[in-house]
Amino acid sequence: MSRSEAPPRRRRGGGRGRGRGSESETASPTPISERTPLQNEGSGLGSYDGPERGKFGDIDVSGPIAKALAEIGYENPSPIQLEAVPGCLEGRDLVGQAITGSGKTAAFSIPICERVDPYNRNVQAIVLVPTRELAMQVAREVERIGKYRGITVCAVYGGQPIQRQFAQLERGANVVVGTPGRIMDHMGRGTLDLQNVRVAVLDEADEMLDIGFAEDMEFILRHTPRSRQTLLFSATVPGFVKRLIRRYQDDPMWIQLGAEIQTVDEVDQIYFEVAERDKQDALKLVLSDVTDDYRMLVFRRTQIGVDRLAGSLKRAGFGAMGLHGGLAQGERNRAMGAFRDGNLPILVSTNVAARGIDIPEITHVVNYDLPDNVEEYVHRIGRTARMGRRGYAVTFLAEWDFETWEKIREHIGEDRLIQGSLPFYD
Repeated sequence: MSRSEAPPRRRRGGGRGRGRGSESETASPTPISERTPLQNEGSGLGSYDGPERGKFGDIDVSGPIAKALAEIGYENPSPIQLEAVPGCLEGRDLVGQAITGSGKTAAFSIPICERVDPYNRNVQAIVLVPTRELAMQVAREVERIGKYRGITVCAVYGGQPIQRQFAQLERGANVVVGTPGRIMDHMGRGTLDLQNVRVAVLDEADEMLDIGFAEDMEFILRHTPRSRQTLLFSATVPGFVKRLIRRYQDDPMWIQLGAEIQTVDEVDQIYFEVAERDKQDALKLVLSDVTDDYRMLVFRRTQIGVDRLAGSLKRAGFGAMGLHGGLAQGERNRAMGAFRDGNLPILVSTNVAARGIDIPEITHVVNYDLPDNVEEYVHRIGRTARMGRRGYAVTFLAEWDFETWEKIREHIGEDRLIQGSLPFYD
Protein backbone atom coordinates (compact mmCIF):
# COMPACT_ATOMS: atom_id res chain seq x y z
CA MET A 1 0.00 0.00 0.00
CA SER A 2 1.39 3.40 -0.93
CA ARG A 3 1.59 6.26 1.53
CA SER A 4 -1.20 8.14 -0.20
CA GLU A 5 -3.70 5.28 -0.14
CA ALA A 6 -6.34 5.14 2.57
CA PRO A 7 -6.16 2.14 4.93
CA PRO A 8 -8.81 -0.55 4.67
CA ARG A 9 -11.84 -0.06 6.87
CA ARG A 10 -11.97 -2.65 9.62
CA ARG A 11 -15.07 -4.77 10.00
CA ARG A 12 -16.82 -5.03 13.30
CA GLY A 13 -15.20 -7.72 15.42
CA GLY A 14 -12.09 -7.84 13.22
CA GLY A 15 -8.48 -7.34 14.13
CA ARG A 16 -7.24 -8.93 17.34
CA GLY A 17 -10.57 -8.85 19.14
CA ARG A 18 -10.32 -5.48 20.87
CA GLY A 19 -13.57 -3.71 21.60
CA ARG A 20 -14.26 -0.82 19.24
CA GLY A 21 -16.97 1.03 21.15
CA SER A 22 -19.23 2.71 18.59
CA GLU A 23 -16.95 2.34 15.56
CA SER A 24 -19.52 0.24 13.74
CA GLU A 25 -21.99 3.11 13.47
CA THR A 26 -22.81 3.91 9.85
CA ALA A 27 -23.21 7.70 9.75
CA SER A 28 -21.75 9.12 6.53
CA PRO A 29 -19.27 11.95 7.25
CA THR A 30 -18.39 14.69 4.79
CA PRO A 31 -15.34 13.65 2.71
CA ILE A 32 -12.18 15.61 3.43
CA SER A 33 -12.07 17.06 -0.09
CA GLU A 34 -15.50 18.66 0.39
CA ARG A 35 -14.91 20.33 3.74
CA THR A 36 -14.93 24.05 4.29
CA PRO A 37 -11.72 25.75 5.47
CA LEU A 38 -10.87 25.71 9.16
CA GLN A 39 -12.83 28.32 11.07
CA ASN A 40 -11.03 29.99 13.98
CA GLU A 41 -13.95 31.95 15.42
CA GLY A 42 -13.89 31.84 19.20
CA SER A 43 -10.51 30.17 19.18
CA GLY A 44 -8.76 32.82 21.24
CA LEU A 45 -6.76 34.25 18.35
CA GLY A 46 -8.46 37.62 18.63
CA SER A 47 -8.15 37.76 22.38
CA TYR A 48 -4.36 37.85 22.49
CA ASP A 49 -2.76 41.28 22.31
CA GLY A 50 0.49 40.67 24.22
CA PRO A 51 4.13 40.54 23.11
CA GLU A 52 5.24 38.44 20.17
CA ARG A 53 7.83 36.48 22.20
CA GLY A 54 7.93 35.28 25.79
CA LYS A 55 9.70 32.98 28.23
CA PHE A 56 8.97 29.66 29.92
CA GLY A 57 11.70 29.75 32.52
CA ASP A 58 14.80 30.16 30.36
CA ILE A 59 13.15 28.68 27.25
CA ASP A 60 12.17 31.08 24.46
CA VAL A 61 8.57 30.54 23.36
CA SER A 62 5.99 32.62 21.54
CA GLY A 63 4.05 35.23 23.50
CA PRO A 64 0.72 33.37 23.24
CA ILE A 65 2.26 30.16 24.56
CA ALA A 66 4.02 32.00 27.39
CA LYS A 67 0.73 33.59 28.45
CA ALA A 68 -1.12 30.27 28.40
CA LEU A 69 1.59 28.53 30.45
CA ALA A 70 1.52 31.33 33.02
CA GLU A 71 -2.29 31.04 33.31
CA ILE A 72 -2.03 27.30 33.85
CA GLY A 73 0.55 27.90 36.59
CA TYR A 74 3.59 26.50 34.80
CA GLU A 75 6.28 28.92 35.96
CA ASN A 76 9.47 26.91 35.45
CA PRO A 77 10.15 23.87 33.26
CA SER A 78 10.50 20.44 34.83
CA PRO A 79 13.77 18.60 34.04
CA ILE A 80 12.34 16.76 31.04
CA GLN A 81 10.73 19.95 29.70
CA LEU A 82 14.00 21.83 30.10
CA GLU A 83 15.87 19.18 28.12
CA ALA A 84 13.21 18.30 25.55
CA VAL A 85 11.43 21.52 24.55
CA PRO A 86 14.33 23.52 23.00
CA GLY A 87 15.40 20.65 20.70
CA CYS A 88 11.80 19.81 19.81
CA LEU A 89 11.18 23.46 18.88
CA GLU A 90 14.06 23.10 16.42
CA GLY A 91 12.30 20.14 14.82
CA ARG A 92 14.49 17.34 16.18
CA ASP A 93 13.15 13.85 16.86
CA LEU A 94 13.10 12.75 20.49
CA VAL A 95 13.11 9.64 22.65
CA GLY A 96 12.10 10.56 26.19
CA GLN A 97 12.38 8.26 29.17
CA ALA A 98 11.22 9.84 32.40
CA ILE A 99 9.50 8.80 35.58
CA THR A 100 5.74 9.08 35.72
CA GLY A 101 4.63 12.56 36.74
CA SER A 102 7.63 14.31 35.20
CA GLY A 103 5.67 16.72 33.02
CA LYS A 104 6.19 14.93 29.70
CA THR A 105 2.75 15.88 28.36
CA ALA A 106 3.68 19.56 28.34
CA ALA A 107 7.12 18.60 26.99
CA PHE A 108 5.51 17.56 23.70
CA SER A 109 2.42 19.79 23.84
CA ILE A 110 4.47 23.01 23.82
CA PRO A 111 6.35 22.12 20.58
CA ILE A 112 3.11 20.93 18.96
CA CYS A 113 1.36 24.20 19.76
CA GLU A 114 4.31 26.20 18.42
CA ARG A 115 4.78 24.21 15.22
CA VAL A 116 1.22 23.88 13.87
CA ASP A 117 -0.49 26.62 11.90
CA PRO A 118 -3.93 27.46 13.34
CA TYR A 119 -5.05 28.90 9.97
CA ASN A 120 -4.32 25.64 8.12
CA ARG A 121 -7.37 23.36 8.04
CA ASN A 122 -5.32 20.14 7.80
CA VAL A 123 -4.42 17.87 10.71
CA GLN A 124 -0.81 18.79 11.42
CA ALA A 125 -0.07 16.86 14.61
CA ILE A 126 -1.17 13.47 15.86
CA VAL A 127 -0.71 11.99 19.33
CA LEU A 128 -1.16 8.25 19.92
CA VAL A 129 -2.04 7.15 23.46
CA PRO A 130 -3.03 3.78 24.96
CA THR A 131 -6.38 4.67 26.61
CA ARG A 132 -9.44 6.88 26.24
CA GLU A 133 -8.77 8.63 29.55
CA LEU A 134 -5.26 9.54 28.49
CA ALA A 135 -6.61 10.78 25.14
CA MET A 136 -8.96 13.16 26.95
CA GLN A 137 -6.23 14.23 29.36
CA VAL A 138 -3.68 15.01 26.62
CA ALA A 139 -6.25 16.76 24.43
CA ARG A 140 -7.19 18.99 27.35
CA GLU A 141 -3.52 19.88 27.96
CA VAL A 142 -2.88 20.74 24.30
CA GLU A 143 -6.02 22.92 24.25
CA ARG A 144 -4.91 24.82 27.35
CA ILE A 145 -1.37 25.40 26.09
CA GLY A 146 -2.53 26.34 22.58
CA LYS A 147 -5.39 28.56 23.77
CA TYR A 148 -3.95 31.90 22.63
CA ARG A 149 -2.61 30.53 19.36
CA GLY A 150 -6.08 29.29 18.46
CA ILE A 151 -5.04 25.64 18.26
CA THR A 152 -8.00 23.33 17.70
CA VAL A 153 -7.87 19.79 19.10
CA CYS A 154 -9.98 16.68 18.52
CA ALA A 155 -9.83 13.62 20.79
CA VAL A 156 -10.86 10.35 19.12
CA TYR A 157 -11.42 7.13 21.05
CA GLY A 158 -13.85 4.25 21.37
CA GLY A 159 -16.87 4.40 23.66
CA GLN A 160 -17.95 7.82 22.35
CA PRO A 161 -20.53 8.19 19.54
CA ILE A 162 -18.46 8.42 16.39
CA GLN A 163 -20.82 11.00 14.83
CA ARG A 164 -19.60 13.50 17.41
CA GLN A 165 -16.04 12.91 16.24
CA PHE A 166 -17.15 13.26 12.60
CA ALA A 167 -18.54 16.70 13.46
CA GLN A 168 -15.36 17.79 15.27
CA LEU A 169 -13.13 16.66 12.43
CA GLU A 170 -15.37 18.35 9.88
CA ARG A 171 -15.16 21.66 11.74
CA GLY A 172 -11.39 21.35 11.54
CA ALA A 173 -8.70 20.18 13.93
CA ASN A 174 -5.04 21.13 13.98
CA VAL A 175 -4.20 18.33 16.42
CA VAL A 176 -5.75 14.86 16.79
CA VAL A 177 -5.20 12.87 19.97
CA GLY A 178 -6.46 9.32 20.12
CA THR A 179 -6.14 5.62 20.61
CA PRO A 180 -4.63 3.74 17.64
CA GLY A 181 -7.77 1.67 16.99
CA ARG A 182 -10.11 4.65 16.64
CA ILE A 183 -7.56 6.64 14.62
CA MET A 184 -7.30 3.75 12.15
CA ASP A 185 -11.08 3.58 11.98
CA HIS A 186 -11.27 7.24 10.96
CA MET A 187 -8.51 6.70 8.42
CA GLY A 188 -10.46 3.83 6.92
CA ARG A 189 -13.66 5.90 6.77
CA GLY A 190 -11.85 8.75 5.03
CA THR A 191 -12.52 11.20 7.86
CA LEU A 192 -8.88 11.54 8.93
CA ASP A 193 -6.03 12.33 6.53
CA LEU A 194 -2.49 12.28 7.93
CA GLN A 195 -0.65 13.45 4.81
CA ASN A 196 -0.04 16.91 6.30
CA VAL A 197 1.17 15.79 9.72
CA ARG A 198 4.20 17.75 10.90
CA VAL A 199 4.54 16.19 14.35
CA ALA A 200 3.72 12.62 15.45
CA VAL A 201 3.86 11.67 19.12
CA LEU A 202 3.82 8.17 20.62
CA ASP A 203 2.96 8.63 24.29
CA GLU A 204 3.50 5.65 26.61
CA ALA A 205 4.71 3.54 23.69
CA ASP A 206 5.50 0.56 25.90
CA GLU A 207 1.94 0.55 27.24
CA MET A 208 0.49 0.63 23.73
CA LEU A 209 2.72 -2.34 22.94
CA ASP A 210 1.43 -4.25 26.00
CA ILE A 211 -2.21 -3.59 25.08
CA GLY A 212 -1.67 -4.94 21.56
CA PHE A 213 -1.30 -1.81 19.43
CA ALA A 214 2.12 -2.68 17.94
CA GLU A 215 0.94 -3.17 14.35
CA ASP A 216 -1.41 -0.20 14.58
CA MET A 217 1.36 2.18 15.65
CA GLU A 218 3.49 1.19 12.68
CA PHE A 219 0.56 1.37 10.29
CA ILE A 220 -0.32 4.91 11.37
CA LEU A 221 3.28 6.14 11.18
CA ARG A 222 3.61 4.72 7.64
CA HIS A 223 0.70 6.95 6.58
CA THR A 224 2.34 10.17 7.71
CA PRO A 225 4.95 12.11 5.71
CA ARG A 226 8.54 11.00 6.03
CA SER A 227 9.39 14.62 6.79
CA ARG A 228 7.41 14.58 10.04
CA GLN A 229 8.97 15.13 13.44
CA THR A 230 8.54 12.06 15.67
CA LEU A 231 8.51 12.28 19.48
CA LEU A 232 8.43 9.02 21.42
CA PHE A 233 7.88 8.73 25.17
CA SER A 234 8.17 5.42 26.98
CA ALA A 235 8.96 4.45 30.56
CA THR A 236 10.86 1.43 29.27
CA VAL A 237 12.41 0.63 25.88
CA PRO A 238 11.75 -3.02 25.00
CA GLY A 239 12.84 -4.53 21.69
CA PHE A 240 9.79 -3.44 19.69
CA VAL A 241 10.10 0.16 20.85
CA LYS A 242 13.77 0.13 19.82
CA ARG A 243 12.66 -1.06 16.38
CA LEU A 244 10.19 1.82 16.13
CA ILE A 245 12.99 4.23 16.96
CA ARG A 246 15.30 2.77 14.29
CA ARG A 247 12.60 2.69 11.61
CA TYR A 248 10.70 5.91 12.17
CA GLN A 249 13.05 8.40 13.81
CA ASP A 250 15.96 10.35 12.40
CA ASP A 251 18.92 10.75 14.76
CA PRO A 252 16.70 11.41 17.79
CA MET A 253 17.75 13.15 20.97
CA TRP A 254 17.71 10.71 23.90
CA ILE A 255 16.61 12.02 27.26
CA GLN A 256 16.69 9.59 30.15
CA LEU A 257 16.02 11.02 33.58
CA GLY A 258 16.95 8.40 36.15
CA ALA A 259 16.82 4.65 35.73
CA GLU A 260 14.33 3.01 33.39
CA ILE A 261 12.25 1.85 36.37
CA GLN A 262 12.49 4.32 39.21
CA THR A 263 10.21 5.88 41.78
CA VAL A 264 10.27 9.51 42.80
CA ASP A 265 11.83 10.52 46.11
CA GLU A 266 8.74 12.50 47.16
CA VAL A 267 6.64 9.31 47.59
CA ASP A 268 6.52 7.78 51.07
CA GLN A 269 6.05 4.04 50.41
CA ILE A 270 4.28 2.17 53.22
CA TYR A 271 3.19 -1.48 53.21
CA PHE A 272 0.97 -3.58 55.45
CA GLU A 273 0.79 -7.36 55.72
CA VAL A 274 -2.93 -8.04 55.77
CA ALA A 275 -5.20 -11.03 55.12
CA GLU A 276 -7.42 -10.67 52.06
CA ARG A 277 -10.55 -10.72 54.20
CA ASP A 278 -9.27 -7.79 56.29
CA LYS A 279 -8.28 -5.42 53.48
CA GLN A 280 -11.41 -3.27 53.66
CA ASP A 281 -10.87 -2.74 57.38
CA ALA A 282 -7.24 -1.84 56.68
CA LEU A 283 -8.28 0.70 54.04
CA LYS A 284 -10.77 2.31 56.42
CA LEU A 285 -7.98 2.66 59.01
CA VAL A 286 -5.79 4.36 56.39
CA LEU A 287 -8.68 6.68 55.53
CA SER A 288 -9.19 7.57 59.20
CA ASP A 289 -5.64 8.94 59.27
CA VAL A 290 -5.73 11.24 56.22
CA THR A 291 -6.32 14.99 56.13
CA ASP A 292 -9.57 16.54 54.92
CA ASP A 293 -8.18 17.62 51.53
CA TYR A 294 -6.94 14.19 50.44
CA ARG A 295 -7.46 12.65 47.02
CA MET A 296 -6.93 8.88 46.87
CA LEU A 297 -6.54 6.52 43.91
CA VAL A 298 -7.15 2.86 44.83
CA PHE A 299 -6.09 0.06 42.49
CA ARG A 300 -7.94 -3.23 42.12
CA ARG A 301 -7.09 -6.04 39.76
CA THR A 302 -10.57 -6.77 38.37
CA GLN A 303 -13.63 -4.82 37.31
CA ILE A 304 -15.87 -6.68 39.74
CA GLY A 305 -13.36 -5.92 42.49
CA VAL A 306 -13.60 -2.22 41.63
CA ASP A 307 -17.41 -2.30 41.78
CA ARG A 308 -17.51 -4.15 45.08
CA LEU A 309 -14.97 -1.95 46.84
CA ALA A 310 -16.43 1.33 45.55
CA GLY A 311 -19.90 0.19 46.63
CA SER A 312 -18.68 -0.85 50.08
CA LEU A 313 -16.92 2.49 50.62
CA LYS A 314 -20.03 4.42 49.58
CA ARG A 315 -22.19 2.40 51.97
CA ALA A 316 -19.71 3.21 54.73
CA GLY A 317 -20.14 6.93 54.07
CA PHE A 318 -17.03 7.65 51.99
CA GLY A 319 -17.15 9.57 48.72
CA ALA A 320 -16.06 6.92 46.22
CA MET A 321 -16.69 5.89 42.63
CA GLY A 322 -15.30 3.16 40.39
CA LEU A 323 -13.50 3.41 37.05
CA HIS A 324 -12.97 0.53 34.61
CA GLY A 325 -13.45 -0.42 30.98
CA GLY A 326 -16.78 -2.13 31.59
CA LEU A 327 -18.53 1.13 32.48
CA ALA A 328 -20.34 3.28 29.93
CA GLN A 329 -18.29 6.21 28.72
CA GLY A 330 -20.65 8.67 30.42
CA GLU A 331 -20.09 6.96 33.77
CA ARG A 332 -16.33 7.00 33.26
CA ASN A 333 -16.42 10.68 32.36
CA ARG A 334 -18.48 11.53 35.46
CA ALA A 335 -16.11 9.65 37.75
CA MET A 336 -13.00 11.19 36.18
CA GLY A 337 -14.52 14.67 36.15
CA ALA A 338 -15.55 14.55 39.80
CA PHE A 339 -12.17 13.18 40.86
CA ARG A 340 -10.26 15.76 38.81
CA ASP A 341 -12.37 18.65 40.12
CA GLY A 342 -11.86 17.60 43.73
CA ASN A 343 -15.52 16.71 44.29
CA LEU A 344 -14.72 13.00 44.66
CA PRO A 345 -12.05 12.06 47.23
CA ILE A 346 -11.69 8.36 46.34
CA LEU A 347 -11.45 6.76 42.90
CA VAL A 348 -11.21 2.95 42.71
CA SER A 349 -9.75 1.84 39.38
CA THR A 350 -8.23 -0.97 37.36
CA ASN A 351 -4.71 -0.58 35.93
CA VAL A 352 -5.69 0.14 32.34
CA ALA A 353 -8.41 2.66 33.19
CA ALA A 354 -6.00 4.61 35.39
CA ARG A 355 -3.53 5.13 32.55
CA GLY A 356 -5.20 8.41 31.68
CA ILE A 357 -5.10 9.85 35.17
CA ASP A 358 -2.64 12.73 35.39
CA ILE A 359 -3.89 14.78 38.33
CA PRO A 360 -1.23 16.58 40.38
CA GLU A 361 -3.49 16.84 43.43
CA ILE A 362 -3.55 13.07 44.11
CA THR A 363 -2.20 12.64 47.65
CA HIS A 364 -2.50 8.87 48.12
CA VAL A 365 -2.19 5.79 45.92
CA VAL A 366 -3.34 2.51 47.42
CA ASN A 367 -2.30 -0.86 45.99
CA TYR A 368 -5.33 -2.71 47.35
CA ASP A 369 -4.30 -5.55 45.05
CA LEU A 370 -0.55 -5.93 44.50
CA PRO A 371 0.56 -5.28 40.90
CA ASP A 372 2.07 -8.15 38.92
CA ASN A 373 5.52 -6.63 38.37
CA VAL A 374 7.95 -3.84 39.27
CA GLU A 375 7.04 -1.72 36.25
CA GLU A 376 3.36 -1.64 37.15
CA TYR A 377 4.14 -0.81 40.76
CA VAL A 378 6.20 2.19 39.67
CA HIS A 379 3.52 3.34 37.21
CA ARG A 380 0.86 3.11 39.89
CA ILE A 381 2.61 5.00 42.65
CA GLY A 382 3.78 7.58 40.13
CA ARG A 383 0.20 8.88 40.09
CA THR A 384 1.02 10.73 43.32
CA ALA A 385 3.86 13.16 44.16
CA ARG A 386 3.42 14.87 40.80
CA MET A 387 5.63 17.77 39.82
CA GLY A 388 7.49 17.88 43.14
CA ARG A 389 4.51 17.44 45.49
CA ARG A 390 4.62 15.05 48.45
CA GLY A 391 2.66 11.82 48.13
CA TYR A 392 1.93 8.53 49.86
CA ALA A 393 1.82 5.02 48.40
CA VAL A 394 0.14 2.34 50.53
CA THR A 395 0.43 -1.34 49.59
CA PHE A 396 -1.53 -4.25 51.05
CA LEU A 397 0.26 -7.63 51.04
CA ALA A 398 -2.09 -10.59 51.18
CA GLU A 399 -1.22 -14.25 51.74
CA TRP A 400 0.00 -14.98 48.20
CA ASP A 401 1.75 -11.69 47.40
CA PHE A 402 5.15 -12.19 49.00
CA GLU A 403 7.03 -13.66 46.01
CA THR A 404 6.11 -10.68 43.81
CA TRP A 405 6.71 -8.26 46.66
CA GLU A 406 10.27 -9.56 47.13
CA LYS A 407 11.07 -8.61 43.52
CA ILE A 408 9.57 -5.15 44.01
CA ARG A 409 11.41 -4.66 47.30
CA GLU A 410 14.71 -5.78 45.76
CA HIS A 411 14.35 -3.19 43.01
CA ILE A 412 13.01 -0.31 45.10
CA GLY A 413 15.38 -0.84 48.01
CA GLU A 414 14.62 -1.89 51.58
CA ASP A 415 15.55 1.55 52.92
CA ARG A 416 12.79 3.24 50.91
CA LEU A 417 9.97 1.03 52.20
CA ILE A 418 8.22 1.48 55.54
CA GLN A 419 6.37 -1.43 57.14
CA GLY A 420 3.21 -0.37 58.93
CA SER A 421 1.22 -2.25 61.55
CA LEU A 422 -2.53 -2.77 61.91
CA PRO A 423 -4.08 -2.55 65.38
CA PHE A 424 -6.47 -5.44 64.83
CA TYR A 425 -3.45 -7.79 64.56
CA ASP A 426 -1.79 -6.53 67.75
